[in-house]
Amino acid sequence: MSLTAFAPTSSPAPRRRRLPLVAALTVAATLLAPAGLASAQPYAGAAPSAPGEAVHLTLPAPTGPYPIGTVPLHLVDRARPDPWSASQPYRELMVSVRYPARDADRYPLAPQMSPGEAAGFDAMNNLGDVVPAGRVDWSATSTHAHLGAPVDRRGGPRPVVLYSPGAGDPRSLGTTLSDDLASHGYIVVTIDHTYEAPAVEFPGGRVERSRMLEEFTMAQSEQRVPELLRKVTAVRVADTRCVLDQLTALAVGVNPDAEHRKLPPGLRGALDPARIGMRGHSAGGFTAVQTMHDDARIKAGINMDGVLGYAQDDGDPSNPSSAATDGLDRPVLLMGHQGNDHHTSPSWNALWEHSSGWRRDLTLNESQHASFTDAESLLPQIAGPLGLPQSAVTAKIGSIAPDRAVTAEEAYISAFFDRWLRGRDAHLLDGPSPDHPEVRFVP
Repeated sequence: MSLTAFAPTSSPAPRRRRLPLVAALTVAATLLAPAGLASAQPYAGAAPSAPGEAVHLTLPAPTGPYPIGTVPLHLVDRARPDPWSASQPYRELMVSVRYPARDADRYPLAPQMSPGEAAGFDAMNNLGDVVPAGRVDWSATSTHAHLGAPVDRRGGPRPVVLYSPGAGDPRSLGTTLSDDLASHGYIVVTIDHTYEAPAVEFPGGRVERSRMLEEFTMAQSEQRVPELLRKVTAVRVADTRCVLDQLTALAVGVNPDAEHRKLPPGLRGALDPARIGMRGHSAGGFTAVQTMHDDARIKAGINMDGVLGYAQDDGDPSNPSSAATDGLDRPVLLMGHQGNDHHTSPSWNALWEHSSGWRRDLTLNESQHASFTDAESLLPQIAGPLGLPQSAVTAKIGSIAPDRAVTAEEAYISAFFDRWLRGRDAHLLDGPSPDHPEVRFVP
């Protein structure tokens, strides 16, 4: 999730949720000091674990009929220098491809994070100021995807959905919803934005840590934060368009991996480049909408709680994005935590009013900003053993039952992409459903 939700819990007064990158980088500085959370009412869960004992976590099982395969790809964009590293004449990215698989049980389950990614996450993100460093073994969490399993090619080329995470978050923190979508027959590509994610591990074990705190500190001292936010978004959009180019090559049989590592059997040609959608959380939601505005290859998009402008506060109508002021002519789904919709967010309102395409605005009642990430299922598992305060948990993921939140998110994401990438309309998006009373349709 974006660290937007992870403002210091000691703040005495409520405040508006600020633009994801600003909040993420502001909070990064607070992570160097003790959070002092143990004095509050502890979370009602498992008994606290012994000091020094790492907590092990599990992710919710996918709901679709397909087993899942996955493979990491190292992509290099030689058409542009790295915008965050002046000495590097090209841009490097790591992505994960998830897909319907066959014979999956013959292949090992992939971890949610590699050791290098886990170490960086523990040091620089760690679900904000809530989880003490060193108390969770992030590298021990298994996904439901089997590394290198053959692609299930039955039914021909499959629709593709890209995922961009929130500012300061790794691609791995969107695993639950990505795995679920792949289990329903989609090819899902998750993107790490290098030097913005806490840590990106490349082939051979090289790890690149985030440089955003330094960038933000400099921009703040020079009073050019909006310019930094524009640069961050432009870099993210360029990253996404690079991934689109590489996926187009993969669709015609080219191996885009920089080291030309062996691809899973059947992956070449398994993607349908005419049916590409995108979803993102927080700054990733902004990335999805802005890329959709700039690149017609994105046929449908989901913005999960992302502000669509360059102001430091999402209540500030100044500096809206071109996506917000121009609108979209293709389907877009807005999914927000309680209190965040196109009536309360100026940038969402601008997009809503200017879009000529199909649009819906859904609120997940009793949720918070991090509810749209793996924090929704992981944080309750951590809170009990570590004795975290109830208030710290609800500040991040609200009071909605985690299984209800995940079930609703999975249902509406699948329904949206089924409708617009597959032409299958189950009518879940027509109006409120008794199966998902937690979801409110915002008129």
